[in-house]
Amino acid sequence: MSITSIFSIALGAILVENFVLVQFLGICPFLGVSKKQDTAIGMGLAVTFVMGIASLVCWLVNYYVLVPLNMEFMQTVAYILIIAALVQFIEMFLQKSMPGLYLALGIYLPLITTNCAVLGVVLLNTQKNYNLLESTVYGITGGLGFLLAIVLFASVRERLDASAEYPKAFDGFPVALVSAGLLSLAFMGFSGLKVW
Repeated sequence: MSITSIFSIALGAILVENFVLVQFLGICPFLGVSKKQDTAIGMGLAVTFVMGIASLVCWLVNYYVLVPLNMEFMQTVAYILIIAALVQFIEMFLQKSMPGLYLALGIYLPLITTNCAVLGVVLLNTQKNYNLLESTVYGITGGLGFLLAIVLFASVRERLDASAEYPKAFDGFPVALVSAGLLSLAFMGFSGLKVW
């Protein structure tokens, strides 16, 4: 495996196949926690951590437990249990060490368990038949792509809240959806990008 293939996986996960803005996975926390940049950064880092560790652990469980026992049909259940355990660990860590961020994330922190972007990354690792390093890189950079998307969206929403330059009918959630659509269109410009 070359550094070019790793770079290609990373660039693909962050820009070309961004989980939120291109594949439309993980929209609930993307829209719910993106009102302020500090909470968006916290959520993005938490999702990045969960995606990276879940990719590593799920690959190990799949390769060393499920495949040898011919239990590949249990992949989704096993992956969800692993993700739930990781999110519980993060929730306890944030509650003890960063209570302000824990309170700001609110209900969206436990919802990382059911975030389809996290489950999507581990299922795509299996589907694409990535090895351990590729799976881990894809998970971490997929989380970094989520972080990039949510931070960009939070900065757009903060600027929109500071100005009243749009029609009153778009106030609140409608302007957020329009902004998310425009940001998604910007990321669609990366489609077809290849790293040689």
